[in-house]
Amino acid sequence: MSRNFKIFFSLILIAALALTGCQRAEQTKEKDTLNLVATTTMLADLSKVIGGGHVTVNGLMGPGIDPHLYQASAGDVTLMQEADVVVYNGLHLEGKMGEIFESLTDRGSTVICIEEGLNEEDLLSWEGDSSTHDPHIWFDVSLWKDAAQLVADKLSEADSAHSTDYANNLKAYLTELDALDTYIKDKVSEVPQEQRVLITAHDAFNYFGRAYGFEVRGLQGISTDAEAGTADVSNLADFITERKIKAIFVESSVPPKTIEALQAAVKAKGFQVSIGGELYSDSLGGADSGAGTYILTVKSNIDTIVGALK
Repeated sequence: MSRNFKIFFSLILIAALALTGCQRAEQTKEKDTLNLVATTTMLADLSKVIGGGHVTVNGLMGPGIDPHLYQASAGDVTLMQEADVVVYNGLHLEGKMGEIFESLTDRGSTVICIEEGLNEEDLLSWEGDSSTHDPHIWFDVSLWKDAAQLVADKLSEADSAHSTDYANNLKAYLTELDALDTYIKDKVSEVPQEQRVLITAHDAFNYFGRAYGFEVRGLQGISTDAEAGTADVSNLADFITERKIKAIFVESSVPPKTIEALQAAVKAKGFQVSIGGELYSDSLGGADSGAGTYILTVKSNIDTIVGALK
């Protein structure tokens, strides 16, 4: 073996070892953060806020996706199985994914179910069934504060080395949520009491109604699995005509055809009701919508509601 070849071979070996070292360093760097998968856009945002730089968040559902109807793909299941932490809402919001969460728990994965951080007495029943609850808890800011507390507690358990950071992130976020709650109440005060009636495509806003003093009606049920029938449309059209409701609202994650049918039914009864705008119900807005976070989405909703009804 020539001297030049030995030198060349040594250089190749050094380069290979350096590359391996870089790869190991990169792998170590990746493990400096928890790999977290969240089902909905709301929970992905919450996880990013509380986790900060210590989590890498992957959201299963993008903006405008309806979690009631979402079916996990094989890729989704693999993503959750490989995650350090999985966060989901519970209360049957992700109705077609229950068995997946059970299997993840059985595997010993860290699974955060927001339902477990809420007091049952704070939950609304699902269409009169006291054993089943309305899953749309994020429309009451006080319940979202409970959700934030749970995520912070569970992340601290999974990653105790950064528990102080999670606690500090939570404290700052709770302050922002208190300010959001005040913002909503100030905006609501602009709407006369008799006009505080919110009519939407499906029954997603009952927590909002309870927290902020609105009568709420949805054309479809709590889950978008339910179809609105002709009688549902006619009865709600009668209600709108009798109460002289100024506006009704479409939702970002529900096709507008049902609300448009309702508007036509009201017109057939001799009354004109406008479509007051689009509300974000089961999803946050997209990156370019100006409503890409929970706080921005809630502000967008209340601005739209008040603007149409006051």
